[in-house]
Amino acid sequence: MRKILVSALLAAVVLHADCALALDSSSTPVVVTPLASRTTTASGQPITLPQKNVQVLVSTFDIAVGATLPVHRHPFPRYAYVEAGTLKVTNVETGNSNIYKTGDFIIEMIGQWHQATNIGDGPVKLLVIDQVEEGAKNTELRQ
Repeated sequence: MRKILVSALLAAVVLHADCALALDSSSTPVVVTPLASRTTTASGQPITLPQKNVQVLVSTFDIAVGATLPVHRHPFPRYAYVEAGTLKVTNVETGNSNIYKTGDFIIEMIGQWHQATNIGDGPVKLLVIDQVEEGAKNTELRQ
């Protein structure tokens, strides 16, 4: 029994080594840099996901210098990575603002009215990821 266990462990090690080599066939190391780890939104809400038929939407936003987005809210989670620029996001319900710069990760508030303004001297570029119920939109404009 002990020989079988040792043989199985050796086989697992060999397979693991082969898989690792297959993932890195160039012999160049892979570097992973964590960007964010959070359990709450920008306004301190717990992050909750859609409960049925989740759809992931990925888009880019280019916001011109001085541009202000209309007051809006998101019924579902929205995440954004700031690829370039400086963005000020203001919760119009509380008056609290956050400023995000190149390299920052944004976990937007859910169901709260807010707006964003490019306050930098260059365009803001965002990579945006939405998690919605399939077919739903994740931006509602205030009337």
